[in-house]
Amino acid sequence: MTTNFDELLERFHATIETFDDALVRDAVAQISWAMPARPLEPHPLACLCQLDRIVELAPAGARPLARLLAKHRGELRWGQTYSEADFGKTFIDNYGWLEVFGTRGHFVNDEVAAGLLILGPDIVYPDHHHIAEEIYIPLTGGTEWRMGEGEFRRREAGEVIHHASDISHAMRTGKEPLLALYIWRGGPLAAKSAITGSVSQGRN
Repeated sequence: MTTNFDELLERFHATIETFDDALVRDAVAQISWAMPARPLEPHPLACLCQLDRIVELAPAGARPLARLLAKHRGELRWGQTYSEADFGKTFIDNYGWLEVFGTRGHFVNDEVAAGLLILGPDIVYPDHHHIAEEIYIPLTGGTEWRMGEGEFRRREAGEVIHHASDISHAMRTGKEPLLALYIWRGGPLAAKSAITGSVSQGRN
């Protein structure tokens, strides 16, 4: 019998297949999609209240995935790499991720981790870096992203953002929440990022 988690993997796969980008195609081609399921207890987070608005904002190609996340939000195991001590309560109440597959996700994969990130409105995810290569695809628009020593740059839904190993990057939301698809590969798949930026929230 098909489970909600099977549908999650199928919709995640279908969504990522819609992006015609060489880097994404290469990453998808190297993933073995016949992954065993991992039994996990649900773990809801405060940021899941953003999913109703995210469904409204998501473009047509990403909306089925966003709707599934909203419908089954309380049945999935959402995670947070950081604590209130790291970034404060405002950030923690507006941040979370769902690992669809990887070393701790709903499906087992020891080579690649992939899932979805949520950030609420007016949140700064400070400069950080990690060994694993990272591919991000925002599924909602209007968030600003920075890489290396560059300035923040507005990104729209469907843009592919590539963070090479150990390059510093940051993002900040405006008046709308962010849902972004991510892929990690080529490094520790559950490592906590090294933080190099200010942890204060809000625009300067």
